[in-house]
Amino acid sequence: MLPTVYSETSIIGYLTARSRDQVIYAARQELTHLWWEGRRDLYDLVTSELTLEEANRGDSEAAAERLQALEGISVLDITDIRIGLVAEALLNRALLPEKARADAIHLATATVHQVNYLLTWNCRHIANADLLPRVYQLLSDLGYTPPLIVTPEEFSNYE
Repeated sequence: MLPTVYSETSIIGYLTARSRDQVIYAARQELTHLWWEGRRDLYDLVTSELTLEEANRGDSEAAAERLQALEGISVLDITDIRIGLVAEALLNRALLPEKARADAIHLATATVHQVNYLLTWNCRHIANADLLPRVYQLLSDLGYTPPLIVTPEEFSNYE
């Protein structure tokens, strides 16, 4: 059985985005492509209904590309009451601000579904080194084994 990786919306955004001039953005795009094309098959890739909803927003052509990238990926249910409770705990403990409710749902979904890794480029609210120890502690206190939160760069073994 392959380890599971939950891909949230920022990964799909970088995967399908038009090239940008900013160095960091371009590097993230490249790392995302390298992971998607070279390492993705080493994992059971999953996402959620929320990712599909977010990917479908905005420019219709870009949304179609994002949804196409998500085709064939298992979609996790987000209606489990435990997901709502975990997300609320993350928000109520001020680990994530209210404006990051969707990020709390992504994290709660990956946690409740016992996913091994949450793959993200959202370093403000999800892969934030200042918050992660407290997030991991809260999820453990709630009785869950938290997913390891990573970026494509952390999966890299590129020469």
